[in-house]
Amino acid sequence: MVEKVITLENVPLAEFLGEANENIRQIAAAFPQSKIISRGNEIRIQGGAPEILRINDVLNLLLEHIDRFGHITPENVKDYLDVEGVPFEEANRDQVIVFGNKGLVIKPKSANQRKLVESAMQNDLVFALGPAGTGKTYIAVALAVRALKNREVKRIIITRPAVEAGENLGFLPGDLQEKLDPYLRPIYDALQDMVPPEKLKYYQETRVIEIAPLAYMRGRTLHDAFVLLDEAQNTTNEQIKMFLTRMGPNSRVIITGDQTQVDLPIRQKSGLTEALKILKDVKGIGVVQLSGKDVIRHRLVKSIIEAYEKDHYHKEQERNESAGRKNNS
Repeated sequence: MVEKVITLENVPLAEFLGEANENIRQIAAAFPQSKIISRGNEIRIQGGAPEILRINDVLNLLLEHIDRFGHITPENVKDYLDVEGVPFEEANRDQVIVFGNKGLVIKPKSANQRKLVESAMQNDLVFALGPAGTGKTYIAVALAVRALKNREVKRIIITRPAVEAGENLGFLPGDLQEKLDPYLRPIYDALQDMVPPEKLKYYQETRVIEIAPLAYMRGRTLHDAFVLLDEAQNTTNEQIKMFLTRMGPNSRVIITGDQTQVDLPIRQKSGLTEALKILKDVKGIGVVQLSGKDVIRHRLVKSIIEAYEKDHYHKEQERNESAGRKNNS
């Protein structure tokens, strides 16, 4: 048994510890083999040496956080605890993609999300594939915001095909942009987490950040830009080819999509699926596959995805068996 005492100096104790010591209790729950006692301005940790080092790392990150932002929420604590399978000494500021609004720390929270970040660092074009809730679009937006903040690019362009998910855009009020805004809401929400409101408004007014339907990309050369194509499973072969050939000098592109949720008309092939086949041997293109294990929404979302995947697998088996019987007859 090893003991370590951390003295908190020049730290707002009530803010750091949380209401009813909630922040410290959350850390203690994450390390049940150790004992964490908070008294006055001292935190006493008892346990095995490896776990004490990890707890110390978490506390140091939280001290840096409160020094930077002036407050800590239980959600912030969870952000630092949720990096699965990575020692905390490796999951420090180097893992943070961007610091968002109100102290929000945006970082990969699963192995495949980390693969997406690493692939985006190594390739100018990355395909991020996976079901809803895996954070692929959110991480892509965070990478774009980081590139803009670091002046690696001069603008962010986010686009998606204007394809209806079982609804009719024609009956919605307003012009095309107003009709599309509800479909682009997840992207606006992500940006609002990461960019201060006034700055986001200024960026949009000056077109430093541009959000537009895919049709608006035709004929353009997208240079010095971080470009995100969302919902790419709903592109046609011609559309995705048009988009890919828009890449200009110093462009970085992430294409996200879920091949199990294609909203194109029946018999219309998904451009995303075709592009993955055609480009599979082209060097410099990254492909990252996320799965139900990466879902960071409500716990039921993961179970729902697994149930649908199981159903899809059984239906494929039945189709194959039926085709085999026809061939034999």
